[in-house]
Amino acid sequence: MSNIKRDTILGSRRLSNYWWATSILLGGLGFFLVGLSSYFKRELLPFAKSSSFIFVPQGLIMTFYGTIAILISVFLWLTIIWNIGGGYNEFNNEKGVITIFRFGFPGKNRCIQLQYKINEIQAIRVSIQEGLTPKREIYLKTKDNREIPLTRVGQPLLLSEIEEKATSLALFLGVMLEGIE
Repeated sequence: MSNIKRDTILGSRRLSNYWWATSILLGGLGFFLVGLSSYFKRELLPFAKSSSFIFVPQGLIMTFYGTIAILISVFLWLTIIWNIGGGYNEFNNEKGVITIFRFGFPGKNRCIQLQYKINEIQAIRVSIQEGLTPKREIYLKTKDNREIPLTRVGQPLLLSEIEEKATSLALFLGVMLEGIE
C-alpha cells in the first residue's frame, strides 16, 4: 500500500462552465450586433431584421445588454483558462504532511498552498445538508478546531461517494470520522 494519497480537485474546467460561457457569449454577441444594426441601419445579422429598430432606446439597450453579456462571458472564459479552484489534496504518511494546493486568480497569490502536519489533525468531518441546494462536503478538522474544506465547489458528490471517500481518508490518516451516523 502506498504511503501517499493524492486527490485531484476539478476547478473551473467543468462542462457546465464551458456551456454557460459559450451561451452567454453567443447571446451577448447577438444583442450587441442587433444594437449596432439599429445604429448603422444595416443588417449585421443576416437572419434578423434588426435595422428597423430605433436606436434610442431599443438599440441602445440591446447594445448595453450585449456588452454586459460579453464581459461576463470573458470573465467566465478567463476562470476556465486559469482553472480557478483547481488543484489537489496530497496526504503523505511518509513525511507526515498534508498539502492542499489550489489555483486562484493571477497575481501575487495565484498558487495557494497550505500544509498541515498529520499529527495536528483531529478528525475528518463530513457535512451533509439536503434540500433545494444540497451540500455534501468533507473537512479536515484540526486540533485547534479549524475546518479546511477538501471537496470541490459546485456539484455535490453522491452520498455513497462522499461516505466512501471520507472513510478511506480517515483510515489512511488514522484519525476519527465525524458526521456520519
